[in-house]
Amino acid sequence: MITHATGTFEGKSWDETPYNQVEGLPKLSRVSSTDSFEGDVERVGTLEYLIAYRDENSGSFAGLERVIGHIDGRSGSFVLQHSGTFEGRTVKGDWFVVPGSGTGELHGLRGEGVYEWRGQDGQQHVCYTLDYDFE
Repeated sequence: MITHATGTFEGKSWDETPYNQVEGLPKLSRVSSTDSFEGDVERVGTLEYLIAYRDENSGSFAGLERVIGHIDGRSGSFVLQHSGTFEGRTVKGDWFVVPGSGTGELHGLRGEGVYEWRGQDGQQHVCYTLDYDFE
């Protein structure tokens, strides 16, 4: 049976480094980040993004995040695979649990979801959903 989880997360760190810089071509960056989650999924995540900028305010990203925490009273870890876009102060992404990545009481976790942030002054929380079940 699929369970629908909701909540928010907030970026706690962001370390961005450009790579393969070529004049006149889109900027490429590598980012190391950490997130703190609240809601139905309580966890801390360590994330690596790759970003391709179309211009200063828009682009696409992909990433992998190791998550250590609790879901529905079960503890363990798993890996989320992210992909998404950003335009101005709006970020939209989707993610899924990497098959076979669940450990501890989260062994067999599978799921997918979305997240969105519409930047407003002072707002740092991103709203998320994760629809999940266990094998």
